[in-house]
Amino acid sequence: MEFRRLGRSGLNISEISYGNWLTHGSQVEEDQAKACVEAALDAGITTFDTADVYARTKAESVLGRALAGKRRQSLEIFTKVHGPTGDGPNDRGLSRKHIIESCNASLTRLQTDYVDLYQAHRFDKTVPLEETFLAFADLVRQGKVLYIGVSEWTAEQITRGAQLARELRVPFISNQPEYSALHRVIESQVVPASEREGLSQIVWSPIAQGVLTGKYLPGQQPPAGSRATDETGNRMMARYMRDEVLERVQQLKPVAADLGLSLAQLAVAWVLQNKNVASAIVGASRPEQVAENAKAAGVVLTQDVLDKIDEILGDEIKRDPMLTASA
Repeated sequence: MEFRRLGRSGLNISEISYGNWLTHGSQVEEDQAKACVEAALDAGITTFDTADVYARTKAESVLGRALAGKRRQSLEIFTKVHGPTGDGPNDRGLSRKHIIESCNASLTRLQTDYVDLYQAHRFDKTVPLEETFLAFADLVRQGKVLYIGVSEWTAEQITRGAQLARELRVPFISNQPEYSALHRVIESQVVPASEREGLSQIVWSPIAQGVLTGKYLPGQQPPAGSRATDETGNRMMARYMRDEVLERVQQLKPVAADLGLSLAQLAVAWVLQNKNVASAIVGASRPEQVAENAKAAGVVLTQDVLDKIDEILGDEIKRDPMLTASA
């Protein structure tokens, strides 16, 4: 496993992070989830990402039990706040009340005294940004949170947050966006803004919800039990599940084979070529998937390989506004 600094901070995180969105507490039984966490640890992964909203708080509890007894100082545990965790009017968003209460609840579920990174899962236009960052600052001062990050914020939102963070002396160091060879939205605005403000990207869906594994074939029904057959996963994948996209993904197979990589490893390695990406989050329903994806750490793709990937995927990306919409 290779490690990278997160933003301009001194925090080192593993190039491959393990995330439990759509798996722990929902699609995967707890014994299997624990086996996946063990496989991540065996592969040298030290960074684990979750959120209070995943499986309506169950995912945090499953991760907490899976990591119980591990040396806390050897792990980086990340979680998020924003989505609904209950039915009350204050059970969502980035108000001071919800942030403080959610952080305390997350720490209990994760069985830890602190999280290494606490992330605003989305931007909240209904709450003054000053209120949000002051709550984050207080959690940092209390030692419950070491660093602050955000997820899916625009370049303008990141810039505003960074200014407040400087004023409050809060270590604001990361953004967590969707990013893959098929979804490059962050490159035009978010990455330049992040570089100016000292943030790194911790990217989710580097294999485009599984599409970049090549297991979905044009003109054929998705394999039984795959994410594309799950109601939640299917909604997220709809923009990719077109024959034009799937045919181009199949054309990547020789590129991966020439490098001795699987398509999934090639996809994860591709996002890690972006110098502003500190880590790629991988999820899994089986331990073997974790072990395979972790092998993408440290892989260097030459410019010729990157150009070939662009040649294969470029026309589709340029033609489809859903894959190139500005952040």
